[in-house]
Order: sequence, then structure tokens, then C-alpha cells
Amino acid sequence: MSLQNPVFIPGPTNIPDAIRKACDMATMDHRSPAFADILHPALDGTRRVLAQETGETFIFPASGTGGWEVAIANTLSPGDRVLAARNGMFSHKWIDMCQRFGLTVTQIDVEWGEGLPIAAFEDALRADKAGEIKAVLATHNETATGVVSDIAAVRRALDAAGHGALLMVDGVSSIGSMPFEFDGWGVDVAVTGSQKGFMLPVGLAIVGFSDKAVAASKTATLPRTFFSIDDMRNGYAANAYPYTPAVGLLNGLKLSTRMLLDEGMENVFARHARIADGVRAAAGAWGLALCAKSPDLYSNTVTAIRTPAGFNASRIVEVAARDYGMAFGTGLGDVAGKVFRIGHLGSMTDAMALSGIATAEMVMVDLGLDISLGSGVAAAQAVYRHGTQPERMAAQ
Repeated sequence: MSLQNPVFIPGPTNIPDAIRKACDMATMDHRSPAFADILHPALDGTRRVLAQETGETFIFPASGTGGWEVAIANTLSPGDRVLAARNGMFSHKWIDMCQRFGLTVTQIDVEWGEGLPIAAFEDALRADKAGEIKAVLATHNETATGVVSDIAAVRRALDAAGHGALLMVDGVSSIGSMPFEFDGWGVDVAVTGSQKGFMLPVGLAIVGFSDKAVAASKTATLPRTFFSIDDMRNGYAANAYPYTPAVGLLNGLKLSTRMLLDEGMENVFARHARIADGVRAAAGAWGLALCAKSPDLYSNTVTAIRTPAGFNASRIVEVAARDYGMAFGTGLGDVAGKVFRIGHLGSMTDAMALSGIATAEMVMVDLGLDISLGSGVAAAQAVYRHGTQPERMAAQ
């Protein structure tokens, strides 16, 4: 694997040099007043990226999986019931965590490639007359399948059913790259990680809590120590952590949120949408279908591309790494061997995306797939190119 090539896995993502240097700092006393100048700007910037003005935001030294644990351990009690759909590997893993914590999961199985089952959610919530369901788990962007779901619609289903369950959202591979409205969508707990849209190394679990979720934490009885939001809140009040923080990563987060906000979140979202359009155009030129079943489900951060029946899609990932030094994502779970994934989030440009498209194309031709060399690149170029301006050219 070449460290000079960009990576096209859906996380960890490419790290801009400025952020890498911000993380590379000398040891400092994390209980000194200087730490406050890192901590609070990082928290404030994160809240702005989440579009969160209400509730509280917490940053733990962990990955997104740790963020899932923060969400359930601070708001639920043993035996509580949660409602979740299994439509990909990461929704599957969150369900598994709940079961390990002794929670009762009402699971709705969905074909991988489909989005969250909004109507089925509403039916289950309406049927829960006793209010036994305490939380609805929703994976905003299912990284295994390249499927994005409508979180605002999940909130509407909860409201239409008149149900008081918490809405917990896994935004690990969406927040900071695709539109996400913590307040506007009525999210109660949002989970993300540093290694995706925030363009940092893995190591920070970022979790937003609504006022309702904070209130639920006061009566929840699942055990938590390292992941206690109460301990973290008390630490923040003293400009510190309840234990040793990841100071370098927090300094990187301070810069990454500033970079995102300086670019403008709408511009960040538009950049990701444009890059994704080019990747999807390439897949179409190759004659390959996407795992996502319909355009309204297409993710702007990762595209899962189906290969012909009988062909092991994992070979594309293996040969790309071995022969070209470039990383793509393999298929996971129910779609293992059936898809390969091109991650296009975080620190990514049109030109970088073209290098990944060109490499994937070369690998597939090398492996004998019926693809014309240059077809996908040309299709993506048609999306990315700015075009000429005849009037300007004539005037020169």
C-alpha cells in the first residue's frame, strides 16, 4: 500500500496536512488553563457542524462504536426495549451491542440496499400502547451498502404515533459530509467519530444529546464509568476531562471544525454531492449497478458497487492494494464478495476522486471484466469539468 496515494475507504479518511500537524503537538498539562483554549473551541465547532443549539455535546476518547455505547449506557436501563432496523453491517453491530447490554430489541429486517422502513417503524410505535419502546435506533448512512436514510421522516413517524421514544442516530459516516440537522430533525442522540467527515485520525467519539436525552440520563441505570456524560460534564465545567484526554486529537478537531465552517457547510455538502455524482456516473459507464436500490437512497460519502454474479468483488480490493497501492472498501456481511466500495468523504476533491476511479477501472480490466478502459473516467470527467467559456476564449 502506498502512503502517497489517497485512500478510498469510507473511513478513516484522508487527513489534510494542516490537521495532521495540529494533532502533532508537544505534551502539555491537560489540567492547565491552556487546555481550555483547545477544549471549548473544539466543542463549539462540533456543535455548529452538528447544527445543534440545544442540549449538550460530549467528546470521548473512543471510536464511533464507543459513541454508540455512550448513547445507550447513559439513557437506558436493563431490560428496556429499543426499536431498530437491520439494513446493513453497522445497524447490525449497534443491535448486537444493545443485546449484549441486556436490552430487548424489536428488530425489523430490511434487505441490504434499502433504507430505514419508516412505515414499519410507525406501525411498531403505534402498536406500542404501553410505551415499552424507549429508543429508536436509526443509522443515517449505512456505510456497508452506500445507503442514506431520511432521519426527518423517522422523527415524523415518532410524532405521528404520538410516541415518546428517544431518537438515536448513527451519523458516523454522514456528519460533516452530508446535511445533518440535530435540532431541525428532532434528534435526541447523534453519534459520530473523528475519522470520517472531520478528517482526523480515529480516536474521538462525538455525541450530541438533546435536553430530553439528558433528562433520560438522570434515571437510566445501565452501568457507565468511562462513558459517563455526568463525569464528562463536570470535567468540562472545570476546563478539563474526568481523565486524561486526547489533547492532540482535540487540537486537530478545533482546526478541522474551523476548516469545515470556513468552507461553509453548504459548500461542503455540495462538494460531496458532486464527487459522489461523478463516482456514480463512472459506475453507470461500467455497466455496474449500485447496492442502493434507488436514487433517493444514494449516499454522498460512499458508493457500494455490485459486480457481476459469480465474480468475487473482493478481488478488486485485493488487486488494487497489491498492484496499484490504493485502498478501496470490501463488501461486508450480507454483501461480502458482492460489492466493492469507493469512499469519497472528508478530505476529497474531484481530481482525487478521478485517481480512484481510474485505478478501480484499471483493476477491473486487469481482472477481465467487460469494461472499456477510460469509460468511467470520461463519465466522471463530464460531471467534474468546469467547461470552457467561449466568450472569454474569443476575447483572448
